Amino acid sequence: MTDQETQNLFMNTAVQTDFPSGQLLRSQDRLAPCVFVVFGASGDLATRKLFPALYHLFSADHLPDHFGIIGCSRTTFDDSAFQDRIRRILPTPTDELPDRRDDFVRKIRYQTLVYDNLQDYDSLSHRLESINASFGTQGNRLFYLAVPPQLYPVISTMLGRSGLAREKDRHHEWSRIVLEKPFGHDLPSALELSDVLHEHFSEHQIFRIDHYLAKETVQNLLMFRFANTIFEPLWNRNYIEYVSISAAETLGVEKRAGYYEQAGVIRDMFQNHMMQLLSLVAMEAPSRFQDESVRDDKTKVFNSLRPFELQGRFRDLVLGQYGPGNIDHHAVPGYRQEEGVAPDSLTPTFAFLRSYIDNWRWQGVPFYICSGKRLSRKLTRIVIQFKDVPHSMFRHILGEKISSNRLILGIQPDEVINLTLQTKSPGMSSFLRTVTMRFDYNHEAEKSRLKDAYEKVLMDCLLGDQMLFWRQDAVKRCWAYLTPILEMCESCGDRAQHLHLYPAGTWGPKEVEATYENYLQDHI
Repeated sequence: MTDQETQNLFMNTAVQTDFPSGQLLRSQDRLAPCVFVVFGASGDLATRKLFPALYHLFSADHLPDHFGIIGCSRTTFDDSAFQDRIRRILPTPTDELPDRRDDFVRKIRYQTLVYDNLQDYDSLSHRLESINASFGTQGNRLFYLAVPPQLYPVISTMLGRSGLAREKDRHHEWSRIVLEKPFGHDLPSALELSDVLHEHFSEHQIFRIDHYLAKETVQNLLMFRFANTIFEPLWNRNYIEYVSISAAETLGVEKRAGYYEQAGVIRDMFQNHMMQLLSLVAMEAPSRFQDESVRDDKTKVFNSLRPFELQGRFRDLVLGQYGPGNIDHHAVPGYRQEEGVAPDSLTPTFAFLRSYIDNWRWQGVPFYICSGKRLSRKLTRIVIQFKDVPHSMFRHILGEKISSNRLILGIQPDEVINLTLQTKSPGMSSFLRTVTMRFDYNHEAEKSRLKDAYEKVLMDCLLGDQMLFWRQDAVKRCWAYLTPILEMCESCGDRAQHLHLYPAGTWGPKEVEATYENYLQDHI
């Protein structure tokens, strides 16, 4: 068997269970009519992600038959001007994507709105009644807050005071609000935001998005773990040496310096994306594959995180900040040279954290969590490193060391699952070689386009399925774990001493390898 044949073993022997072309929903799911209300409709997130995602869903007939869209922002547009603006940013038609742009934009309306002006929300309420009558949306409303986080309390309060948060029940004439991270900047602010949201919205109405969870490999992780008997019995401290969860970016701070100087990498990535990936790797099997059952078991992981040992200080934490370097053979500035960044800034752009989960399954297994900007390449992956074989009967011919098995779950840019195995090399001599069994989502995508993460989360919002969304108790537990770390990083008198500079285009500070010797091996 050739290396290529071995690498394609997962792919070629898989039982094909594809749904008919274009089928996205389970047969028992039915989408209720709805009007999408997009706050911040003239902003980058709405035009770059939300409207293209809605258009893809519309083109594939995945939206309700009766729906409408109303964009809201402070910028002045009339309906026609805003429709023209959206039409220009929609994807160009292809063989797989028919040209339905005219039909789509006819569903769009616009309302100029000042976010803290209650009268504007009263006007919005009247406009929604008109859209409801025109498009038959049956009073169902989905409010998407594509705005800076500081506006979340303002908009949710105005929606409540204007009566737009009220619903008949969670299945008829419903009202839902969608927020993107961050959900606060520490534990007290997260609790304060929760109190404001819950003043007018019930928890079942609140959808806290983490689009990482809608990526194909992340969604597949629970299926992979709990639908295959060959893995779950080994998924514990007896067989796993460590777990590595990494999210590397080649981009710098770009034009987000104002936000990033206040946030840093831990607030930007760890409190949401990285903690969610940790929970999916470490959680117990839920009794049912339903939103609340899954979220219950994810929250148990957060409850079991070992409190960070502040006395050990930086024994389990490495912070870094990128300096000048090269990305793809192009010179790039360091963080302190970026526009809007203080020349003596101590904001970390890289963090490595060693965490432990104190429960029966994971006791003593380190979880290495790492994220950074301006690293060598864009890469998000989970590595499950299995333990060495307990006894090598091949010692006299192969030596002491046999490479242990490892499972690599690639999330982006390559959505793949790789499992490395040891086999005998062909020939007369007894040598081992490492081969890889591989499943590649991109190969499957040749037959059907992979759904964008925003398409998936928008569909779940319509269905009222909160499995991929944060629940308030999980937000609270993650902030409770990370806030002491943030306070230590931001208040200690020797912050500069513990912030390690690394050249852009590398894999971060060399100090990581002192704690995590396989760091480079898990990324290259």
